[in-house]
Amino acid sequence: MSKRSTTTMAALAVVCAVTVLAAPGAAYAAPTPTPSTTPPTPKTPETPENRDLEAVRAKIDKLYHDAAVATDEYNAAEEKAEKQSDAIVKLAQKIADGQRRLDRLKSSAGAVAREQYRNGGIPRETRFLLSGDPRQFLDNAGRMYQGQQATKNLMSQLADTQDDLARYADDASAKWKELDAGAKDKAAAKKKIERQIKEAQALEGRLEKKERERLRKLEEQAEQQAQTAWLSSGVLKEINGRATPAGKKAVQFATAQLGKPYVWGAEGPKSYDCSGLTSQAWASAGHGIPRTSQEQWKQLERIDIEDMRPGDLIIYHDDASHVGMYIGDGAIIHAPRPGRTVTVAGAGSMAILGVVRPDA
Repeated sequence: MSKRSTTTMAALAVVCAVTVLAAPGAAYAAPTPTPSTTPPTPKTPETPENRDLEAVRAKIDKLYHDAAVATDEYNAAEEKAEKQSDAIVKLAQKIADGQRRLDRLKSSAGAVAREQYRNGGIPRETRFLLSGDPRQFLDNAGRMYQGQQATKNLMSQLADTQDDLARYADDASAKWKELDAGAKDKAAAKKKIERQIKEAQALEGRLEKKERERLRKLEEQAEQQAQTAWLSSGVLKEINGRATPAGKKAVQFATAQLGKPYVWGAEGPKSYDCSGLTSQAWASAGHGIPRTSQEQWKQLERIDIEDMRPGDLIIYHDDASHVGMYIGDGAIIHAPRPGRTVTVAGAGSMAILGVVRPDA
């Protein structure tokens, strides 16, 4: 999409979002050209040059798609590492608390042992029983039993605390191993991302200026054709959902990020990747959602396209490697790929896998 058309679409999205969000209860579905009035997308002439350029475009698209998949792997490893780190911190706290408890129990056990030593190994209660006074004998029999139970409980607590500490230590060790394995996965994903992006950029860099312009037009035409086919299905006639208060906040957040660059692994505030944008938008609305597009697809409630409303997330491609936020009028806000910025695009400009709702 050209810089001029991107700016125009971004401005329209801001005006649309602000206008609709300012009107409580207003529906997002707005007048849209019917399939019969939608101007046909001009076809690119079939020439050897265009065929060669189309092959380059397809290869670049695949490289960026593969980079997006690797980005999801990186983000998933990052999210998992954060959870494992939190778990290790909690286990360390448990170990510290358990050690203090163990020290107190050992101190109590030591006091009992020292008393027995001072009395020649005969507990005080036993000496009372041997006093020869029947009344004192009966009175102190209960004390002896209580003392025995207290000692037994002390030893039991001591053993349980030692077991807990051993278990916490084993859990912490396992978490450290998982964290180390996750770090290796993250490093491998990072290398894959960087290699694929570098290769895609090198392909584009080898093109002449005119060829790069034609390549961009081919990209625009492919998106327009997909969007036109989607609209021609009559899908917008069925979509009339109203945004929830949380959905409005999420859309407002996403709209405010227009023009910020795509950076893989980023989740704001200066740059975003696709799922970084959607997860932060919904976090701003008070709804925490999974960090990656694949987990958003797996964990969030799936809905039919005709039930879609602004704020819902559209998941793209068979492998759920991309996500955008529906804002109404057949459009999404998304962070496309490296070299692009957060922008408005047609909701049907890519292959839709399905729709999920964060605030179901």
